[in-house]
Amino acid sequence: MQAYIVKRTLLFVPTLIMVTIVIFALLRVVPGDPAVMLLSGGTGGGDEEDYSQEQLAALRAKLGTDKPIVVQYATWFGNMLRLDFGTSFFYETPVAEDLKTKFPVTMELAILATLLAIIVAVPLGVISAIKQDTLGDYVTRIITIAGVAMPSFWLAILMIFVLVLIFGWMPPIIYVSLWDDPAGNLKQMFFPALALGFSNMAFIARVTRSAMLEVFREDYIRTARSKGLAEKIVITRHALKNALLPVVTIAGYEFGRLLGGTVIIEVIFMVPGIGRLLVTSIFHRDFPEIQAVIVLITVLVLVLNMVLDLLYAWLNPRIRYS
Repeated sequence: MQAYIVKRTLLFVPTLIMVTIVIFALLRVVPGDPAVMLLSGGTGGGDEEDYSQEQLAALRAKLGTDKPIVVQYATWFGNMLRLDFGTSFFYETPVAEDLKTKFPVTMELAILATLLAIIVAVPLGVISAIKQDTLGDYVTRIITIAGVAMPSFWLAILMIFVLVLIFGWMPPIIYVSLWDDPAGNLKQMFFPALALGFSNMAFIARVTRSAMLEVFREDYIRTARSKGLAEKIVITRHALKNALLPVVTIAGYEFGRLLGGTVIIEVIFMVPGIGRLLVTSIFHRDFPEIQAVIVLITVLVLVLNMVLDLLYAWLNPRIRYS
């Protein structure tokens, strides 16, 4: 197990380096000069008469974008290894401080969406498998198919439409911290988490149903029933635990995807997380912010994948790492 952890940890290095090279190169290839954006008031559409070439050159030197791209990358990567992500071009604040304040918001949203999805999906999938080919199973399958096919941003817009026009209620716009006002925070985060996690719920429910149906056909389930064990014990202790392996895989994958996929939901519901920060940073060509957000998400996904692999050995003792 320890050798496996060391190997997986060492794989982080080339993966992380490749991601940093790709995102760094793409930002320099895509049209748009950060210095021009700043001098034109953040729109990028100002006339050259609004600023002189001397001002443009001075700002490029201040931002460091006048240096060769290799030098820029080496400087940025070296600072990143010291957890120094630089200073935002647009906000002129340390990038690390922006991540420190906005990342917990996105993490809370992703965790809440995943919890809502699992709490609903696993029982729904189990019941659907137990009641196979009944009315309840058909209804569950219709809901899950619709959830997988329904875009989260469309569901989010529909939620706001229904809440405002039918119920006359709008989720709070001004963000409050979970620690300062738990009730107010949950009021604001519940509907974004529901919109974000609905498609995950549908997908996890379908996987749970398929895994349970497969496990029900195994010999050890028939043996457990032949011993006279109660059906509740057969389902919870024998069937469900073994069926959770693919469910954990999907749930972990979906959680990693949520961390990088909260962009549209955060914009629609005005949630001040890193997804919304990424959108504004791309608009303003704020290279340090964009690079830091991408690297942070990459590291979290890599760590999450390793944790999921280690959970397999607990869920299925037959799995061993050498």
